[in-house]
Amino acid sequence: MDHFCLSTMLNLFPFLFEQLALLNMTKSGIIKDRVLKKFPGKGGWTYAEVPEIMPSSDAPFGWVTVSGYIDEYELKKIKLLPMGDGKLFLPVKSMIRKKINKEAGDTVLLQLFIDNTPVKVPKEIYDCLSLIGAEVKRSFDELNDSSRKAYVDWIYEAKSNAVKEKRIAKMIQDLE
Repeated sequence: MDHFCLSTMLNLFPFLFEQLALLNMTKSGIIKDRVLKKFPGKGGWTYAEVPEIMPSSDAPFGWVTVSGYIDEYELKKIKLLPMGDGKLFLPVKSMIRKKINKEAGDTVLLQLFIDNTPVKVPKEIYDCLSLIGAEVKRSFDELNDSSRKAYVDWIYEAKSNAVKEKRIAKMIQDLE
């Protein structure tokens, strides 16, 4: 074995080891090539079918939260959505397609595992909730992971601090 090949294998080993450990840890996951498809019509989503992972009976609409990779792009806590035929699909947003330089009709490598880790809520959100009062903080803590993640994502997608502050205020209003 030449030096380049050995060096390449050693560089890939931590990544492969991490992926295998994650798959073994959850005992649910896939490593498969998939062709990206697009729902028909204007504004149709681009997606990859994931029939190996079954819908959850515990989550709304059968959603299943996964993490992993699509090609070399890391996915964190993404929801697989139902197709209506008992199968799930991974929506692939345009930002991800641009990063991996793929569109509908192209083949991608999916490396996904079911991710049951709790949502990480930034300290500044908890600080804001604590300032408002224990009842609002308790209401937030009683939300399911999906709802907490939706609020956190919505707040941190804001492009300015002013919009982020308005969104935090709106969340607090919703929780009161």
